[in-house]
Amino acid sequence: MTSDDLAAFAYGLPKAELHVHLEGTLEPELRFALAERNGIELAEKTVDEMRATYVFDDLTSFLAVYYPAMAVLVTADDFDDLAWAYLERARANGVRHVEMFFDPQAHTSRGVAFDTVIQGLRRAVVRAEAELGIDAALVLCFLRDLPTDSAMATLEEALPYRDWIVGVGLDSDERDNPPTKFEAVFRRARAEGLRLTMHCDIDQVGSIDSIRWVLEELRVDRIDHGTNIVEDPALVEALVGSGIGLTCCPVSNSFVTASMKGAEMVDLLARGARVTLNSDDPAYFGGYVADNYVRLAEQYALGRDTLAQLAINSFEASWLPAERVAAYVAEVREFVAAQ
Repeated sequence: MTSDDLAAFAYGLPKAELHVHLEGTLEPELRFALAERNGIELAEKTVDEMRATYVFDDLTSFLAVYYPAMAVLVTADDFDDLAWAYLERARANGVRHVEMFFDPQAHTSRGVAFDTVIQGLRRAVVRAEAELGIDAALVLCFLRDLPTDSAMATLEEALPYRDWIVGVGLDSDERDNPPTKFEAVFRRARAEGLRLTMHCDIDQVGSIDSIRWVLEELRVDRIDHGTNIVEDPALVEALVGSGIGLTCCPVSNSFVTASMKGAEMVDLLARGARVTLNSDDPAYFGGYVADNYVRLAEQYALGRDTLAQLAINSFEASWLPAERVAAYVAEVREFVAAQ
């Protein structure tokens, strides 16, 4: 395929996105607009100046830029606009279904009510199916570098809205904050009928131990990132046997580590693991989901069949009902056959 053919195929390919942080889709243009709306003065005066601050080489340096940017998100309209802007881009990337992360503690800790956050996001979710043809769902993430009692309080605050939330996740700085720290919160979430996923970030101290615990002990429904699983062949076999998906993010990986971890992704695919590609925090890393397909394909000479399998994996790793998964998989196959 030529570069143009590859891009056209990747963008047109029907797909699900399972690892995207809504706060990480806050593009500079929208950040300026929301700052003006809410009377907030920003240090940067132009888009170029703002993008120039996006300098990070690990997760910690990224989060130091990421969290302060959220100060412009104040009202339900702001959260609606944030999610809607992402969903419009998702449609252009071939996304048919998305399960979107949001971080309520990053907002409630600065005085924004939980209800404000979720009401705004919910508006965009409802509109997305009617106006964009996208199934959208929300996944509440707990910030692992905050105390566990804050996570439990956030879960309890979310329960009245459980029909609007498909599951819970765990993100932010993993150093000294392993998944085991949040066992009680996640077991409570499961008892309340919510699905479970957890970030097992790449190349962290004890990554393989965290992956083993979430897979074998907590028995999560999905693992975010997680490519360090290749360190344990037996654990890879267990992952393949479970059918649990890995939500991999090659473009963002290339910013916070020395590589996109594409070799691991390709290896896991060959072993039958349900690898999926996603955009993570695309406003900061410069690539939405189809761009991740393109860049992995370019670097590892992946063909259409492999890209189609990644798209199929994305639906099969989703938390959609089986009949919806089957319909979307058929859509992928029809798209490929028509090329």
